[in-house]
Amino acid sequence: MSFSLNSIRLGGKDVLPLIEGGKGVAISTGASSGPWAAAGGIGTISAVIADQYDAHGNVEPHEYLGRTRKDRHEEMIQYSIKGTIDQVRKAWELSRGEGHININMLWEVGSAQRILHEVLEKTKGMIHGVTCGAGMPFKLGELASKYGAHYYPIVSSGRAFNLLWKRAYKNVSELLGGVVYEDPWLAGGHNGLSNAEDPNKPGDPYPRVLELRQIMRKLGLDHVPIIMAGGVWNLKEWKDWIDNKELGPIMFQFGTRPLLTKESQISDKWKKRLLSLKPGDILLQNFSPTGFFSSALKNSFIGELVHRNDRQIDFRAEKDDEFDTELVVERKTYVVRRTDEGKARDWIAAGYERAMKTPDGSLIFVTPDKCAEIRKDQADCVGCLSQCRFSSWATNEKNSTGRLADPRSFCIQKTLDDVAHGGSVDDNLVFAGHNAFRFGSDPFYSNGFIPSVKQLVDRIVSGD
Repeated sequence: MSFSLNSIRLGGKDVLPLIEGGKGVAISTGASSGPWAAAGGIGTISAVIADQYDAHGNVEPHEYLGRTRKDRHEEMIQYSIKGTIDQVRKAWELSRGEGHININMLWEVGSAQRILHEVLEKTKGMIHGVTCGAGMPFKLGELASKYGAHYYPIVSSGRAFNLLWKRAYKNVSELLGGVVYEDPWLAGGHNGLSNAEDPNKPGDPYPRVLELRQIMRKLGLDHVPIIMAGGVWNLKEWKDWIDNKELGPIMFQFGTRPLLTKESQISDKWKKRLLSLKPGDILLQNFSPTGFFSSALKNSFIGELVHRNDRQIDFRAEKDDEFDTELVVERKTYVVRRTDEGKARDWIAAGYERAMKTPDGSLIFVTPDKCAEIRKDQADCVGCLSQCRFSSWATNEKNSTGRLADPRSFCIQKTLDDVAHGGSVDDNLVFAGHNAFRFGSDPFYSNGFIPSVKQLVDRIVSGD
């Protein structure tokens, strides 16, 4: 099969229509994004608590010494700023002035705008654009354009982009680099699945992307590329999208495949796990403290969250016709349904002796060790999110969501930082797109072959 892929002009350069997807914490680094840009595409660095380097080029561990949550939040901001700047400079050196370098920010990161302002101010001329999703980044265009950077909002529907455009982006239209359509069912990490969409019934991306293009045409944006993200493994499977007049200019984002390269900073055990995945090993779940659905490896970490949420019953402060039975746990009395009392006593007998309140008037049952871990993680919060349901942190005047901290979730910063720096692939949150199982069946990776970034880009350009 013959296959051709034409370059696309962005920011004054002809680049391949291939973007490396941003992956945080400390996963999308300058070590991989620089070579991706050098190969002619757009490399992406995660600006979410990125690794910084010491004078000898070694990664400096992030130690949070602040006594208050607000103090630790300030430390997190400084780590993100310094680390992202270090990663951008490294990527700039490795790219040799080829391609483009983008940075990626989760809009729901605590103090995201401040981090972006500082990074863009101190890396002028190095960063082509900013991609941003997981929320509605209304101020993204204004912020990026202040520093001459392009902006790439991440959306999961045409409706979302239309709202962003009308409320904000129409005022800074000249630096809209592209619109990233992220498939809410197939993309790795946090996804924009709406309440009206069934997580178990994936939608066809073509009509959704076509709707986005039709909206963009009405807004005079037919020349602006749409970046298809999520579910893209090779381009021969998307050949009908390329040079498709109905869809207009299309680019493709690869988030999962760049994990398995020589330059990728993830651990060898993580890379080996990717090569052994099978269909069904990636789960779309809603445990994230952000409140978003997210796609991650089905492992012991996810299994514990599933079972923790299953060991859950409703309770009341006073008796009524439905809640008529008293349950005593650790000398505290709860009023529960009679049918739930037996469940709770069985869980307690099995070692799940601690009852923890949720914001929704329910109790979950956990072991004493897990209870202590949850309490410690909540107390050690660094405010990495603008709104965190696990710790109840919020970047507002009170630094609180006003709701009870939710023990059904987890500290996302802790687990992502651990797996990024060699921690267990089984006992941590490991984000991955739903095509990750294809590493094991793609002949390109036979006998455990791990390509360089350049070899991977060449392979993608060939269509495979």
